[in-house]
This record gives sequence, C-alpha cells and structure tokens, in this order.
Amino acid sequence: MENSTDSEKKSFFDVIRDAFQELRETFSAFFKAPRELWGINVPYVLEGLVYFGILTILGKFCSENLGLKDTEAGIVYSLVTGGITFSMLLLGGYSDKIGIKNSLIIALAAMMMGRILLGISGTFGTGSGLFSPSFFIMAAGLLIMVVGYGLYQPAAYAGIKKYTDEKTSAIAYAALYGFMNLGAFFSGFISSFTRQSFETEFPPNGVTAVFWVYVVLTLTALLFTLVLLRVNKPASIKISDEAPQSDEIPEKTKINNWRLYLISSLFMISLIGYIMALYSPIFAEYSDKAHYALIAAIIALGAGIADFLINRPEHPFRDLRFTFFIFVLIPVQTLFAHNWLTIPYYLNRAFEGNLVSDYFEVFSNINPILIFFLAPIVAGLTARANIYKMMIYGTIVMAAPTFLLTLGPNVILFLIYILVMTIGEAMWQPRFLQWIAEIAPPNQTGLYMGVGQFPWFLTKLLTGLYSGWFLMQYCPLGVEPSAMNTEFMWLIYGAVAMITPIGLILAQNWMKKNFRTKHSN
Repeated sequence: MENSTDSEKKSFFDVIRDAFQELRETFSAFFKAPRELWGINVPYVLEGLVYFGILTILGKFCSENLGLKDTEAGIVYSLVTGGITFSMLLLGGYSDKIGIKNSLIIALAAMMMGRILLGISGTFGTGSGLFSPSFFIMAAGLLIMVVGYGLYQPAAYAGIKKYTDEKTSAIAYAALYGFMNLGAFFSGFISSFTRQSFETEFPPNGVTAVFWVYVVLTLTALLFTLVLLRVNKPASIKISDEAPQSDEIPEKTKINNWRLYLISSLFMISLIGYIMALYSPIFAEYSDKAHYALIAAIIALGAGIADFLINRPEHPFRDLRFTFFIFVLIPVQTLFAHNWLTIPYYLNRAFEGNLVSDYFEVFSNINPILIFFLAPIVAGLTARANIYKMMIYGTIVMAAPTFLLTLGPNVILFLIYILVMTIGEAMWQPRFLQWIAEIAPPNQTGLYMGVGQFPWFLTKLLTGLYSGWFLMQYCPLGVEPSAMNTEFMWLIYGAVAMITPIGLILAQNWMKKNFRTKHSN
C-alpha cells in the first residue's frame, strides 16, 4: 500500500523527472548494449528512418513522377502498409526456423533489392501511368520490400528477446521503439535536403535521389547486421526425458477449411475485378458495373468471416465486447493513416510557396519525435487512471484537434493539431494494449494481442481507398491553394475520428461491466 500511496502523491514535476530519467536510461541502454543488441538497434534505427521516409514521399512520387491519380496512389499506399501487416502475420514465425541473424540478413537484403527497383523506376524514364513499365518496376520493388519487412520486424523483436534478460528486456524494447521514432523524425531532414539538392539531376522533383540515399542506408543496416550479429542456428525443439510421449499429446480438432478457401478466392477475384474495372483501360467498358464486383466482395468477406468464426468457438471475435472495442477504434485510427496518406500532400500543396511546402517531409514527421518524448511523460501522469476512461479521454483529445484544420492552412494551427493529437495518442494507445492483455483468457494473451491488430490492418487498407478521392476533390495537384477546399476535407476526417469516443461513451455501461476482472483467474 505504501508504494501505491507514494505513486498517487507524485507531483507533476516528479512525473516529468521520472519520464526524462526513463529517456536517459533508454539512451544509456542503447549505448551500453552488448554487441548483438547493437547489431539489432542500429539497423532498426536506420530502417525506421527509411521506412517512414519512403511513406512520406511515396505519394508525391506516384503523383508527380509516375503520373498516377491520387486515388491510384492511395491504393498503392493501402497495399503497401496493409501488406506489411499481413506479411508479418504470414512470415513472423520463420525467424524461429531459420535463425534471427539469417532472418535479418534475408529481410534487409530483400528490402534493399526492393528499394533499388524503386530507384530504378524513377531514374530511367520508362513511361508514366498505372500500366507503364515504371509503375510495374515500382510495384515489384514495393512487393519485395513488403515481404522483407514482414520477416524483418518479428525477427528484430525476437532478437531483443534472445539477447536480453528479465532485468534488461523492458528497456531494450523501449529503446527499439523509441529510436525507431527518432529515425522517422530525422528522415524528414534527409529527404528534404536531398530532394532539393538533386532536383536537377533527378527531375522533376528530386524524389528519386532520396530513394537512392535510402538504398545506401539499407546497405549500411545490412552491413551492421552482418558484422555485429554472431552466426546462429535455427531453433530446435528439445524434448526432455520427462516429456509426454507422442500418443499422450492431445490431438487438435481438425477444421475443414475448404469453404473458407473457396470464399476467400471469390473475395479476391471480386476485389481484383472491382479495381480492374475502375482503373484498367482494358476493362474500361465495364467501369459502370464495377459496383457489382464491390458488392460481391463485401458479401464474400462477410460470408468468410462467418464461416471462420462458426468453426472456431474459442476465437476472440466470438467475444462481442472485445470485437466491438477493437473495431470501434478504427475511426480514430484513420488519423494515424492520414499521417502518410494525407498530411504530406496537404503540406506540399496547400502551403505551396512557403517553408512548410519546401520542407514538407520535416513537418510530416513531427509526430514521431513528439511520441519519443511525450509517451513516458503521459504514461507517468496517467498511470493510475481508469483504463476505459483513458480510452475515452485519449480518443477525444486525439480526434478533436482535427477540427482546427477546418479553419484553413495555417502553420500554427497545424503544429497545435500535431501536438494535441500526439498527446491523445500517448493517452490511449498503450492502454489499448493493456486492456487486451487484461481481458484475454489464460494462455490466450498472444492470440488476443495478435487479433487485436487486425482492425489496424483494415484501417490502413480501407483509408487509402478513399483518401485519394478526397485529395483530388479538395486538395488537388496543380491548383492554387486559394482554390482548394481542404477545410471541408478535414471536417469530414474529424467527424469520422469522433465516432470512436462517441461509441465508447455510448457503450461504457456495457463495456465496463466486470471490465478488469473478466479473465483475472
């Protein structure tokens, strides 16, 4: 009880002091880390820089270098960011089979190859448009990069687990996450200065030069991994003398998935048909019937989800409160996705002619550096707050400042928006993971944590499908800022984000019933 009382009596300045102490410990842990952790941390910093750097300028490259429509660029974003989440689900376990060092080397080599193709797509001028050779080279590079990243991040976290103990693991994970955000922040400076310095050599805007710099940084990360990580062997399963014999191991119930495979195939065919009917000149005559393919895809998706859950009575999605909770967060999570889907375009176009537009990469990556400093401070100030209330307050604080942008392009208002939104993010995002861990049944925490990320996959996939249309309507390329209507665009985005706190408020009596004790035993 004494520790609890002491924590309650901490002043604001005590919390600030503790937060900066945590930051000092993070830096100290980084520099004092053993050789193996350097082999993971340094490449991870560089990878955070490169990954978020590419996301910041990919839309500009698609629109201005390849001549894609904003709607088409939005689909590219959706497939890249959603594909990475999906790739991690498929490839996450392979690091256990082939070893951490091998996984990191393969992943970094694949990402470097993908980024080389990305640079080639903008260097040799092989046409423009959705079906040009340049586009297919870029698409191939992004696909290879997505596959590599799907192997890379799980292997990096597995490496942290392997090379730390109970005393050092927490600070090691904090360092990994913290320095990834730090790398993302510095990507803005590298991108802005490189792009403007090589605008003549790499027309029309110098973006391709940034891709080549990122290739060099990926190679640097690969070399660090090769030199600092020791050779390891794939994990092997050891069976002790006391382990049960094979005939004593309970047999898992086999599920016949043929219907799920069939429905999934119909979903993919319908979705591809929808995209082709809208964007392929070969199927242009069917564009007015594209909505039929979309309806078929939605029906197939619903049927697939139903079939999946019927055959898995213990799945987390059978828990209605859990399912509601993670899906009601999708509206506010769209603001995360707009950090790369909308904000770089908005800053580059709506602020054209001033410093914000010239250095839009820097202003687009303010959020990561704020998270780096604010997350421990906010965590300290709200450590004893009720989880569900923090979810409500945090999502309100994150969503509400979006309406500041409805007053028009203004750098002060934008900076206030980023600051307040980031505080809101720091308030609710860690509590979301805490809530999942608390309500998970015994021995199912990992399953619940994994499934809890599925709405984030949907958020990245779906937000890109409409963000491009909004940009074309309200923040189009080649139009004077005075003729744009970004105010209405942000009004819609703010209204969408506010659905989350409103939903949490309306459902709080139902959700808070046995909130902390549901699976406490």
